[in-house]
Amino acid sequence: MTHASTELESQAETLIAGDGYRLAAQRYPVPYQQGATRARIVVAGATGVPQRFYRRFAQHAAAQGFETLTLDYRGIGQSKPASLRGFEMDYRDWARQDLAAAVDLCAEACSRDGLPLFMVGHSYGGHAFGLLPNHARVAGLYTFATGAGWHGWMPPLEQLRVQLMWRVIGPVLTCWKGYLPWSLLGMGEDLPLDVYRQWRQWCRYPRYFFDDPALGDEVAAQFAQVRTPIVAANALDDLWAPPASRDAFMAGYRQSGWRALDIHPSESIGPIGHLGYFRPAAQPLWQGVLDWFASRPSGPTPVPVQGACHAHPG
Repeated sequence: MTHASTELESQAETLIAGDGYRLAAQRYPVPYQQGATRARIVVAGATGVPQRFYRRFAQHAAAQGFETLTLDYRGIGQSKPASLRGFEMDYRDWARQDLAAAVDLCAEACSRDGLPLFMVGHSYGGHAFGLLPNHARVAGLYTFATGAGWHGWMPPLEQLRVQLMWRVIGPVLTCWKGYLPWSLLGMGEDLPLDVYRQWRQWCRYPRYFFDDPALGDEVAAQFAQVRTPIVAANALDDLWAPPASRDAFMAGYRQSGWRALDIHPSESIGPIGHLGYFRPAAQPLWQGVLDWFASRPSGPTPVPVQGACHAHPG
């Protein structure tokens, strides 16, 4: 990463979702010395990963002319309540409410100045895109580490660890705390109880929520409406979302013409796993994302969508 990109400053934003929930976000504007803004990007993060984890990518993208917005979903990072005990939400709210607010904010700005809007996803971010009510406002999605979450797609040792988490550790910890204290395990941000329960439920199935009898038809219909071009990139050493897991989930985007990309860890990048896509050594991967965005047809983001979401500085 260049020195210039590491010095870029962000601007705090407060998003207000359609249901009134206030969300902490950071906007990374293009430095004036870089010239005109080429496009805007919304970063759709992974489960339990705070927005600060994506700061280096956002700085790099801004230095290349792509204004970038990151956010903390409700219940996570700077968007969490004083206590997660008793905090109720639907896991899908991160997409239908939180990311939707970010997309509307950036798409409206793009409509004013004739720029395209793109999204970079990480794990859950690739799940979320098909749940967005306003996905048509995004001109392209590039997602890393998106998979079905089913233990059967994982190597044998990882299967045992995941099953231990779902069947023993998770139930004990959530009974004790009233939420999943993910941070105690060094796994990321603590998770609301409803997120934990839904995540565990969907990970029982080879195709994630598409196979959930209570939800499958609904989400399948939503995902079938997506026409946005998508690249789904997964590292061969990603134990949680190897390529087979990705392929099982991404089949739900059957009308998008999505493209799979397998990433081979190299000496320059090093091990990737499930989180390494956004660590500093992964800068060559970031440049591939930006190059793909730059190759997309230029123009404003289409299809204005009705929605009640707002943003306030700071």
